[in-house]
Amino acid sequence: MVFEALKFMVLGMGIVFLFLLLMIVLLTLQAKIIRKFFKEKEIVKTNTSTNTSANNKKTVAIISSAINQHIKDKG
Repeated sequence: MVFEALKFMVLGMGIVFLFLLLMIVLLTLQAKIIRKFFKEKEIVKTNTSTNTSANNKKTVAIISSAINQHIKDKG
């Protein structure tokens, strides 16, 4: 009885291991095929430091206004 349980356990774990191994191989193959036919375009990095600082100032102003409004409503 115990031997049969161990046999089923090894069989089940073996099938799961083989399935996972097959899945890894197929996904790796799929990634290679996709990279071959759909090459990524290079992204040109622009200088966004001025835009970021302007957006940060605007975000801080909006948050401050919301906090002040919330405090006014409670008080």
